Amino acid sequence: MGKGRPRAVEKGALGHAPGGGATASSVSTYSSGVVEAPVYYPTEEEFVDPLAFIYKIRPQAEPFGICRIVPPRSWNPPFALDRSAFTFPTKSQDIHLLQARPPSCDPDTFRLEYGRFLESHLGKRSTRRVVFEGEDLDLCRLFNAVKRYGGYDKVCAGKLWADVARFIRSASKISECAKHVLCQIYREHLYDFEEYNSRLNRGIRKNRSSKPSMVRKTLAQQEAAGRKRRKRGVGCDRLKEVVKEEELDQICEQCKSGLHGEFMLLCDRCDKGWHLYCLSPPLQSIPPGNWYCLECVNSDKDIFGFVPGKLYTVDAFRLIDDRMKRKWFGQTIVSRVQMEKQFWEIVEGRAGELEVMYGNDLDTSLYGSGFPRPNDPIPSSADPSTWNQYISSPWNLNNLPKLPGSMLRSVRENIAGVMVPWLYIGMLFSSFCWHVEDHCFYSINYLHWGEPKCWYGVPGNKANAFEEVMRKALPDLFEAQPDLLFQLVTMLNPSILLENGVQVYGVLQEPGNFVITFPRSFHGGFNFGLNCAEAVNFAPADWLPHGGIGSELYRLYHKAAVLSHEELLCVAIKNGCDAKAFSYLKEEMQRVFDREKKCREELWVNGIVRSLQMHPKKHPHYVGTEEDPTCVICRQYLYLSAVSCSCRSSTFVCLEHWEHLCECKSNKLRLLYRHTLAELGDLIDMVSPNSKISNVVEMLPLSDDFSQGSKSYPGRSSAMTKKVKGCEISYLQLAEDWFSRSCHILESPFSDSNYNSSLTEAEQFLWADHDMDPVRDMTFKLIEAQRWALNVNSCLFKVESLEQSPQNHKEKVTLSELENLLSVQILPCCLPDLHKLKAVVGDAQTLVTEIQHALSSSSSIGTLQMLYSKATNFPVSLQIVDRLSLEISSAKNWLENAHLCLKEKRSDVINIDILNKIKLEMLDLHVNFPEMDMLSRLCEEVESWRIRCKYMLRGYIRMKELKDFLMSSDHLTVSIPELDLLRKYSSDARSWVCHLQGVLQNLDKREDYGNIVIELSCILKSGYLLHVQVDELPLVVAELKRSICRKNASKALSAPMPLGFLQHILYEASKLEIENEQVFVNVSKMLTKAIAWEEGAKSALEHVAHISVFEKILRDSDSILVGLPSFPNIRDAVSMAKMWISRSQLFLKHAPNVNTSEPLLRVDDLKDLVTQTKHLKVTVDATDKLQSIVAEVEGWEQDSCCLLGNVKSLFDTYHSTSTIDNHLSTKIEQLLRKIESSIEVGDYLCYNFKELPNLKTAAMSLQWCLTAISFCYRIPLLEDVDRLLDEANHLPIIFLDSHLVQLLNVGVNWLRKTLCTLPELNSTKRCKLKDVELVLDEFQEVIVPYPMMVTQIQDAIQKHESWVGQVHAYFSLPKGQPWLSLLKLKEDGEAAAFMCYELDKVASEVEKVENWLSQCHAILEPLFGNLGSLTSGLVQIKDSLDRALRIYRDSKGQGARGFCVCCPNYGGNEEVYTCLICNDRYHFSCVGPPLANASMTNEYACPLCVYVENGALPRNESQLLFSKGNRPEVKSFFELVSAASDIFARIEELNLVERIVERACECKSFVSEIVKSITSHYEKDLSSISESILIALKAISVTGIYDHQGCCDLESVLTRYSWKVRVRKLLTGSKKPVLSQLQRVMKEGTAMGITSKDHLMREITDMKQISLQWVDIARKQVASDSGKLALSEVYKLIIEGEHLPLHFEKELKLLRERTLLYCICRMPNDQRAMIACDQCDEWYHFECINLHEPPPKTFYCPACQPTNGVAVSLPYVICSEERSNNEGGPNTPACHRESKHIGSRTNYGHSQDAVELLDVLRSHNGVHQLWRENRRPLHRTTRRRGMQLEREEAQKGREGGAIG
Repeated sequence: MGKGRPRAVEKGALGHAPGGGATASSVSTYSSGVVEAPVYYPTEEEFVDPLAFIYKIRPQAEPFGICRIVPPRSWNPPFALDRSAFTFPTKSQDIHLLQARPPSCDPDTFRLEYGRFLESHLGKRSTRRVVFEGEDLDLCRLFNAVKRYGGYDKVCAGKLWADVARFIRSASKISECAKHVLCQIYREHLYDFEEYNSRLNRGIRKNRSSKPSMVRKTLAQQEAAGRKRRKRGVGCDRLKEVVKEEELDQICEQCKSGLHGEFMLLCDRCDKGWHLYCLSPPLQSIPPGNWYCLECVNSDKDIFGFVPGKLYTVDAFRLIDDRMKRKWFGQTIVSRVQMEKQFWEIVEGRAGELEVMYGNDLDTSLYGSGFPRPNDPIPSSADPSTWNQYISSPWNLNNLPKLPGSMLRSVRENIAGVMVPWLYIGMLFSSFCWHVEDHCFYSINYLHWGEPKCWYGVPGNKANAFEEVMRKALPDLFEAQPDLLFQLVTMLNPSILLENGVQVYGVLQEPGNFVITFPRSFHGGFNFGLNCAEAVNFAPADWLPHGGIGSELYRLYHKAAVLSHEELLCVAIKNGCDAKAFSYLKEEMQRVFDREKKCREELWVNGIVRSLQMHPKKHPHYVGTEEDPTCVICRQYLYLSAVSCSCRSSTFVCLEHWEHLCECKSNKLRLLYRHTLAELGDLIDMVSPNSKISNVVEMLPLSDDFSQGSKSYPGRSSAMTKKVKGCEISYLQLAEDWFSRSCHILESPFSDSNYNSSLTEAEQFLWADHDMDPVRDMTFKLIEAQRWALNVNSCLFKVESLEQSPQNHKEKVTLSELENLLSVQILPCCLPDLHKLKAVVGDAQTLVTEIQHALSSSSSIGTLQMLYSKATNFPVSLQIVDRLSLEISSAKNWLENAHLCLKEKRSDVINIDILNKIKLEMLDLHVNFPEMDMLSRLCEEVESWRIRCKYMLRGYIRMKELKDFLMSSDHLTVSIPELDLLRKYSSDARSWVCHLQGVLQNLDKREDYGNIVIELSCILKSGYLLHVQVDELPLVVAELKRSICRKNASKALSAPMPLGFLQHILYEASKLEIENEQVFVNVSKMLTKAIAWEEGAKSALEHVAHISVFEKILRDSDSILVGLPSFPNIRDAVSMAKMWISRSQLFLKHAPNVNTSEPLLRVDDLKDLVTQTKHLKVTVDATDKLQSIVAEVEGWEQDSCCLLGNVKSLFDTYHSTSTIDNHLSTKIEQLLRKIESSIEVGDYLCYNFKELPNLKTAAMSLQWCLTAISFCYRIPLLEDVDRLLDEANHLPIIFLDSHLVQLLNVGVNWLRKTLCTLPELNSTKRCKLKDVELVLDEFQEVIVPYPMMVTQIQDAIQKHESWVGQVHAYFSLPKGQPWLSLLKLKEDGEAAAFMCYELDKVASEVEKVENWLSQCHAILEPLFGNLGSLTSGLVQIKDSLDRALRIYRDSKGQGARGFCVCCPNYGGNEEVYTCLICNDRYHFSCVGPPLANASMTNEYACPLCVYVENGALPRNESQLLFSKGNRPEVKSFFELVSAASDIFARIEELNLVERIVERACECKSFVSEIVKSITSHYEKDLSSISESILIALKAISVTGIYDHQGCCDLESVLTRYSWKVRVRKLLTGSKKPVLSQLQRVMKEGTAMGITSKDHLMREITDMKQISLQWVDIARKQVASDSGKLALSEVYKLIIEGEHLPLHFEKELKLLRERTLLYCICRMPNDQRAMIACDQCDEWYHFECINLHEPPPKTFYCPACQPTNGVAVSLPYVICSEERSNNEGGPNTPACHRESKHIGSRTNYGHSQDAVELLDVLRSHNGVHQLWRENRRPLHRTTRRRGMQLEREEAQKGREGGAIG
């Protein structure tokens, strides 16, 4: 669980053991060995405080890692969610892939790495595809599948190729042939690749185990490392250039920095980079071989995870769960053990595929909690008091994390899963995989309802062992995903953990149970069906040490944390906690303090002296309110401290990774800290016993003595030292020096630069412990003094500036600021200009006094304006100026408003509130105006009118009086509210009168009486609400009564109404004198008709008439629309009569035993129906027939009761003294026949008689007694006895307790016990002889006679004693008795013997032999397959050893063999071939077609001789010879001989195994002799050892067993021999070897351990030294000498190189190019500018032909004597030596027409004068002669320069010419 990550908090266990307290017992599950974790049953008192109870059980439960808590019976919280409306999201889980899945490897990366391996190690490319069973085989999946099961050797040894095939494909079955093919494919394609990776991994482990300084990389590793690392081009002093250059360089994908390139590791596929220390987990060194990032290793399409699914309701989810159960288990009821077994079979991929849905990790703040919460609505089914009780319950998971005593109380942020519970809706087999909680928290899980949960847990002290087993069991998954355990997608069978020594505990969580997991405990499990659980984390005080470990693990593996552990500690101490937590808090805080102190001191020693305290948090008493920055390396929260640099202002690192922040110097970095070490130490003291931290803080004065802080806190002072200006100085000495300088600064005149310098220097001391308290105090003084001085100087500057420029009012200083600055009693520092400020303050105070005086007295407005002008021009801002300005503006505003009021002449324009406001403002003014008197008179008049209006409103208002009063108030200009109200009353009265007149106008013509009543009622109601009296109101009342009466009459005519209602209407009409209206006449007629019907109905009810009379009366009532009083009685009487008739038809029409499928009739219903006839008010038929049926039923009931009484009498009267004989059996049979007859009659009547089931149970009991009595006269089967006992359990209790049944039950139980003791009747479980005799003795107490069974027991005892005697006789004989006799004893004992020592001894001896034989079968089966006879297989192996020994012995000089070496077939007609070399014979079927010439019919060279000659055995042959294959190992036969030492019987196979062991030892001695002789051979001649090698190979090829040590030794010798043959061929071959070949064979020889004693090693070493000397001269001294060395020396060096034993093509080519000469100076190419002749293609240096101007487009050399050329001036060239000869002179290369000018040239015009070249040549005879002598042939032999180089040189020439 945790922030931002899906985390299942569920934990698991199996089993439930009832009882008090804690229980723990072995759980019988598929995962054998899983032990049940403790189960606790707290009392009501213990259940009050969860944390206290968990603290109490922790010592006992924590070693298990998990436990279960069963609450008291009173705990029954209501489920707060509405199941019918609850909808939740799900995730799909592929259960069959939780363990048995391939890693999410990227096939492209695998193919890249595999291809590189093939090219670099095998010299080939993988181009063809691999086909398996007709489909393309994914080699990547095959490689990972074999890796999962331990590699090729372990897969072969364990016969796991079927599992490998299922791993790579979904097919459930695979044939034996396919297994073999898959094995051969892997051996051919991937076995070498596996070995290569194993060597790399061993190299990694070796490098990790050794010190970094001692690791020396090989050449290949250094080359690989060079590809992966970025080199630093410059030092730190060129930081700007570095940053600019690294903008295009590689950056780290984690920290986004391109710095520290020497630690950058690049992926060999995608070229992305990571720092070694930024990886998760980080690497210490560059790994050997190729390295790929996780993105390239993992394939996105194959990566495994839980995919979000659909939204479901609980009902829909239940349907899916039911469907899943039917699919896997059908309709049968299965146990939970079977379900668990099925689950693990699916997980391991052995039971098919399964996808389930799981509603896990549901945030309860979004989806709702199962527990009641304060803001949740209370369901209607819940009791409010109970609901509120569970809202505040401490076991409510919404409250648990924040209970008193929890360390998470201070966490303010609602972290999902940690602080806020998660909800889980599970179904069958939905799983929560192995995991450990975030930050190693405790977790608690509550199962609300549903099926149980199965949990498994591993205690925290086994967490490391658990991870090791997981990595060992799933190596491929962890290689692809190193953080696999953080993904929560992997399961592992607990049986695997138990096999590797990791104890697993289990719990079965039932609904209503809690499950607790303890810190660092791994847990996982699955669900048995649909259920709902809720889980959350919590952290009591004892969690703190584990939380520290979890925090360190996050830091180590670079995993983001959920919260800051350091912040949690500090906040918990500040907020106060229980004394129980003091020890945990102190210990953990001390650890944090020590680490913080060490890291800060290390920073100071390394030169990081700048520091800054972090800004305080807004809510320091809560955790998580503000997000702290995180370290870009380890991703941990930086709450206490961090390191930053100005070059990366938004990047921070922790104190441990400061070196990886950037490449700046340490003095550029800055330490950021939240608390000083002194504050952290005080926090430790706060949780120490008898803490006195508050007193300590008060006792420490602001002293200059540094020793006081150290003495108060002994052991916490710092002893750091470092070199400063060449001297070693301590941290304390530096602080004392700074302190003395700071004191001097305070006493000197203020200097801002001195203060800043001192404060900057103090930063290195502020973070320290209490020994630096004086420094902090002095820093505080300096900061306060600096702040005060700067404020004073700033105020003086502002005052002086305003005096010079008064218009700048915005920068004024307030008087209060100046007074505060001058109010200090002791000046903080020395400030010379302070007296100026005091003078300004005095002037300001005088001006303030004047203004106050003017405001307190009645002054004129001019005086106030004059003071205001003076104050605004003053250089100091005065607060009273605002008051003065407000007074002036208020006076002006009042005067303006008063003028408006007094000038207004219109009526009701001025509001009275405005007038009163102006009046109040007038009272507040301190200025007198003439308008004040006028305004007062207006106010008095308005108040008079207001009083008159209020008086009228209080009295009774008449309409005429109100009208006159309103006319007299028309002249008022002020609006009075009371007057407005009177006007409204008058208007409402006039409107009401008009409305009434309109309604009464047409009232006589209307017939809608309802609307009339409504309208008149509304008018009447509104008339009563009028505030004015009107005369029309009585008229409205009279008219309304008449309208209501008409409305009621109309209603009576349209709908049925009671008789009284009609009578009342006619009475009211007569009162209102409107009874003659037509509507009332109609009502009178209806009333007369209704009275007549009522009289007839009453008469019928009184005389109980027939039902037809009642029906006629009901029909007459349909035409009368009046509510008749007797109508319900008539209707109910008819309805009751019809209902009775309907019910009676069921009994009247019933035919006995007609349809047995119909339901039975109840007797009680029949009797009840007859009784109801007395209550009918109507006479009906069929009453007599029902009476006769009742009489028949009652007669059967009496007979049944009599029979039941007889049965009860039989069972009760029988006692123990009575005998059980045939008379009792006859009596029971007679009674049983009577009962069966009565049952038949009862079934025929088809009534539900209550006596009928009793009769049937009585018949069953009698039948049981008959069966039990029948066992007295025969020997029953055990199944019949068990069935009878099972039927006894279902007998009624009334018969089961009777004497007869008890006696028979005792007898049957004895009979069953007897049957179980007899061997021939019960072969599954045997009894001892004494148990049988005891059973026989018990028969004396059994009353029921069983004579036949007693005789059977006595015969069995006699047979047993006879067999025991035979056993004793067999084992009294000497060891080595016949095996068949022992088998016969076992067979007889199984048939007749009881449990005894002799039976176990015989079985043990037989089992020893059978185990030995099965072990022998297992050894031989891989070689022979389905072995029919074990003896034949052993004989074949013995014969193969005999052939091998014959080969060894014949090598002593007996010559060629006359039989085939490869097989034992000495005779037969098969054709035999003879080897040309060794003269041995071979069958054609054994070795294949002959390898000799076709002319040689029966002779050829065998493969082994060819190997000895060539020194290279084919790969397939080598694998067959030296790999184990299917051959059994020699040590297996030694073990067989050792295991047979305690076998009593003698078997033929053992003799064969002993002979095999003897011959194997003899063969080993021959191999050892050959290996020793070959190892000591150092001579050049290999013929002396080739014969020994040939003999050993032939012997091994025919041997049927495998000697691992001998084969390894021989393979090592053959490898050395092969190396010698290859070296000899390399040296004697027709083609010279190259240096790389020589170095490779030397490296191989050194790896094989071949020393310089060997002749061939010495020879190639000498060749290498001689060749390297020549190469050094050729490369360094000649190829780049620019022609200084003479050509003769060059030719001599070429000849030496050609005669070397090695071929150096590159060096010889450079030397030959060195012999190519150019120009008239006959020098090699030296990169000078040259030009080619367009006729002869000769090249010339510009300077040699004296060409200083840009040449023309066409150039001819002087030797060609062109007719139209360019005149050139040729200087006289003196040659110091002859540079060419006629025999082997150098060749001059041809030029290229595309770009013939090399060097500088410029496009000049063609207007130059032509000069005759011949004249020039004649004047330079020496040059002419040199020209002729050095002229080269016309045909060129080599190309000196490339076209691109020519173009570049020409471009440079053009640019140079342009500049010139």
